[in-house]
Amino acid sequence: MNVILLDHIERLGDKYDVVKVRDGYGRNYLIPRGLAIVANKTNLARVEGLKKQHAKKEAALLSTYREYAAKLEATLIRVTAKAGESGRLFGSVTAQHLADAILAQTGIAVERRIIEMPDEVKELGHYEARIKFHAEVTPTVRFEVVAEGAQTTTATEADTRPDGVAPTE
Repeated sequence: MNVILLDHIERLGDKYDVVKVRDGYGRNYLIPRGLAIVANKTNLARVEGLKKQHAKKEAALLSTYREYAAKLEATLIRVTAKAGESGRLFGSVTAQHLADAILAQTGIAVERRIIEMPDEVKELGHYEARIKFHAEVTPTVRFEVVAEGAQTTTATEADTRPDGVAPTE
């Protein structure tokens, strides 16, 4: 039986692919769950139109993701966390903490499940994480973990001070 997949199915095919499956798998699993439709002439013609619409949406989405990636790569995100005197955190910084900080500082909403964090972020410092917006757009985001209530100098403040002059508090 030939079916047209309406969604990506692992080890079977991508969205809108025409694949040959066993009759029982198609009739009893794929078609009732809305994952596929029977590949006949009318459905094939309908899928061609859907492919064109999907390509337009994908192009618009890709350009939006590229804009987000450029903005995120140019920004140093600051994540605040509770820390002890030695610089160890009470707990760790998770993808959700980073997603919240990105939303607060750049206005870009990022789902936590598409963020690939470094192994463990349990100390203050600079780290990098990858965000998988799309297979073609995966920017690397630099972020700094700072202690709650700690004063940090931005790069522009540090560059404008003359040499040997300490920051004033």
